[in-house]
Amino acid sequence: MAVGILEVNLISGKGLKRSDFLGKIDPYVEIQYKGQTRKSSVAKDGGRNPTWNDKLRWRAEFPGSGADYKLIVKVMDHDTFSADDFIGEATVHVKELLELGVEKGTAEIRPTKYNVVDSDLSFVGELLIGVSYSLLQERGMEGEVFGGWKHSQVD
Repeated sequence: MAVGILEVNLISGKGLKRSDFLGKIDPYVEIQYKGQTRKSSVAKDGGRNPTWNDKLRWRAEFPGSGADYKLIVKVMDHDTFSADDFIGEATVHVKELLELGVEKGTAEIRPTKYNVVDSDLSFVGELLIGVSYSLLQERGMEGEVFGGWKHSQVD
């Protein structure tokens, strides 16, 4: 099993649906990977077309437990006086990225547009996201091979 860092570059959003009756939204994003959630900053001035440029990181094992190698990206509207509103979500599949990263040491999905859909699966905007994976260098001498001598026991 290989261990590395999965990094999401949350760049921007476009055309996000208004959920606030006042028409102004303060969007942020919660990204979940295998039960671990990371949260972006709130884009106060972006409204329907926010810019974050946030980098969020996870420790990722491959192959790991379970088969759900995907990022669930939830777009939320920050509300000061009430519960935050769900705008929609996107899914980023990262299994191939992890496989390539384990093989080559590093891999990336260049910034790509992902559709955001609400609970009715209606289109409510898009996100621009890049993702990378880099193997962590193992410390210590586990798995190190020294020389070419093979010890054998003669009976």
